[in-house]
Amino acid sequence: MTAVLFDFSGTLFRIESVESWLRAVLAEASLTLPEPELAAAARGLEAAGALPGGPQPRRIPDELAEVWRSRDRSAELHRAAYTGLSRQVELPDPALHDALYDRHRTPAAWAPYPDAAEVLAALRERGVGIGVVSNIGWDLRPVFREHGLDAYVDTYVLSYEHGVQKPDPLLFETACAALGSAPRDTLMVGDEPRADGGAAALGCGVYFVDHLPVTERPAGLRPVLELVG
Repeated sequence: MTAVLFDFSGTLFRIESVESWLRAVLAEASLTLPEPELAAAARGLEAAGALPGGPQPRRIPDELAEVWRSRDRSAELHRAAYTGLSRQVELPDPALHDALYDRHRTPAAWAPYPDAAEVLAALRERGVGIGVVSNIGWDLRPVFREHGLDAYVDTYVLSYEHGVQKPDPLLFETACAALGSAPRDTLMVGDEPRADGGAAALGCGVYFVDHLPVTERPAGLRPVLELVG
């Protein structure tokens, strides 16, 4: 393999918990909730799937079905989809729904998996090109910079910047071209078989990791080094 493409959320990084997300936004707004109310709101947001990168929605409201299907094609659709889910849960200030969305885009809301830096550094030492291919509605580059991983990434291919979303082969093809690697010599690493598995249609190898909290997946990326050879 001459190049490896990585998904972002659930692959290289993991978002904070729903409760941590809500507490951070309440603190920023200088608001407090009694613990039972805070716990109930966190459970509601989790069930709604309002945290991007967090638990999937248990149900998509009919009025959000179309925007949900195409949410990663633009920044506007992404925000509309997730704030729409969030607004299913009553919060003490309506402005908190947008504040929650803004919080998830900050580096503080994300943690790299324990072996992410190790694996990226080893690939770089071997001269393997590294790309990030993500279905997302905002610029994740600051997250990589803040956590010290940007130096390892040669190219970012983000769905909202191209107006299409995985599994569309265009995103994988764009990344391969940027890295100068033929698809047959490229490995895609992700956590979603449907979305990330789209790379196989182009001829890329595919490897899946488990979408788990960082404390539960200390070495899920290390097999990539063996696959690359």
